[in-house]
Amino acid sequence: MHTEDKTFNLRFSLEATFSEHYQGTEDEHIWAKEWEHLIKPQLLKEVFTILRAHSDWTPRIRNRGMTQEDEIEIVLTRNF
Repeated sequence: MHTEDKTFNLRFSLEATFSEHYQGTEDEHIWAKEWEHLIKPQLLKEVFTILRAHSDWTPRIRNRGMTQEDEIEIVLTRNF
């Protein structure tokens, strides 16, 4: 069997800015928790909904040793 591949990256970098009076522990990283527990799951659900609409392609998540907090790799396979 012959296999070809191509990589496409879509990277999100999260930043939070605070006033000069910020003490460093006031927010308990609520902005990062919002990303992990609200935004990222919704985003992944929508991405998979779109990918599954293209029936010739099969999406799946592949783990390359990094935590899902740091990286999620989606593999799309098309068989000919």
